[in-house]
Amino acid sequence: MNCEESCKMTVKNRIEIRNMSSRHAAEIQAGNRFRFGENWSRFLTELNESRILQAERSLCEMLDVTTLQGKRFLDIGSGSGLLSLAARRLGATVHSFDFDPQSVDCTTELKQRYFPNDNGWTIEQGSVLDKPYLETLGQWNIVYSWGVLHHTGNLLQALDHASDLVKDGGNLFIAIYNDQGRTSRVWLKVKRAYNRLPRGLRWLILWPAAIRLWGPTTLRDLAMGRPFHTWRNYSQGSMRGMSAWRDVVDWVGGLPFEVATPEKIFNFYRDRGFQLQQLKTCAGGHGCNEFVFRKSRPTDVTQ
Repeated sequence: MNCEESCKMTVKNRIEIRNMSSRHAAEIQAGNRFRFGENWSRFLTELNESRILQAERSLCEMLDVTTLQGKRFLDIGSGSGLLSLAARRLGATVHSFDFDPQSVDCTTELKQRYFPNDNGWTIEQGSVLDKPYLETLGQWNIVYSWGVLHHTGNLLQALDHASDLVKDGGNLFIAIYNDQGRTSRVWLKVKRAYNRLPRGLRWLILWPAAIRLWGPTTLRDLAMGRPFHTWRNYSQGSMRGMSAWRDVVDWVGGLPFEVATPEKIFNFYRDRGFQLQQLKTCAGGHGCNEFVFRKSRPTDVTQ
């Protein structure tokens, strides 16, 4: 590529990013999209070494490894940047991207804190639904997307695009909201109502929803003589170093919102030559089912 072509490509990319940011802002203004990046920026104030180590353990456990040295790790929808940071600390070469500009800023902030001027970690704004952008990324040993693809507005297309980014023999690690049938449809109405309310009135939905989500667990902890034990230890129990309150806000506000049964995800990727390696369900409740799939090599023999 000569200098003129490179300059044209740079200008085109800047225009596409501006258009993406404008679309993102318009969707938020219309109440059709949640400010994920704003939620993650607040989470960064709570981030500490213990949470980072927990994030590292979550990756190692699900991928059944002790290190990511020599691996290429693609983080689709990097959010706070915590799992990108964990992957980089485990030795992977990391590329992070997110549709939300504030999430990109959060991930960039973490890189500046822990890996300033590091060529092994790149960060961009982009969308998993943007096929031309994805084609510039190539394929990766590990493609990771936790709780993101169901927020794109087109879950099936996002699942399909993510599969194309995995190298033969590589792993796809995703987490997708569980389909609870009628209950999921009720939560969709809650999320729409939350996002359409003025910011100052959103507590009218947030607090009742938080009580609904955490009430039974809190009462159980009280009955066992350990008040708020689960809440206080959430970053360990969640296995990803996350914050209980930030996850409540993410759940109540998270829009767009789609769901899928474990069977639907399994069948979708089986038909595309993937083999299930790990599965962690939310036991039929609300929240995410986690999957690790391995992409078959052309030489793999199908029994």
